[in-house]
Amino acid sequence: MTAIKLVQGDITRQSVEAVVNAANSSLLGGGGVDGAIHRRGGPAVLEDCRKLRASQYGKGLPTGRAVATTAGELDARWVIHTVGPVYSREEDRSALLASCYRESLRVADELGARTVAFPAVSAGIYGWPMDDAARIAVETVRATPTDVEEVTFVLFDESAYRAFAAQVPSEEK
Repeated sequence: MTAIKLVQGDITRQSVEAVVNAANSSLLGGGGVDGAIHRRGGPAVLEDCRKLRASQYGKGLPTGRAVATTAGELDARWVIHTVGPVYSREEDRSALLASCYRESLRVADELGARTVAFPAVSAGIYGWPMDDAARIAVETVRATPTDVEEVTFVLFDESAYRAFAAQVPSEEK
């Protein structure tokens, strides 16, 4: 079973094999986690993303999918970019959010990554309520068969940490 760890802090400072980026579909950087990963990772991350856009992702990475690039200057081997859905009160997009975690773990398995750091995908600018984002993230990671040995959810602030902590029994943390 995959161990789940929670950390309050900066995902760009994690020492893991793969860091998951809550990317936008362009793969060319943005705000929040995406911008931070591109800034700290440096030009090599953007260069790999541009190559992906020039090849199989000319129209961008679809929501719920994941793809890997180099991690550049991050203390990781890879960045796994995934595009979360924008939250909607009118349409249930939770399957797309769950797909971000499943697809990221699938890519991690293909890479041979055993330690992966995730942000709270879609819970920032995309407006997903943190408690629900935490529930979907933790349930999906627990239910997904993977060779990843340790998943660390890296939460930016205390309220996000509390939302995730409510989903993970204290003996697991």
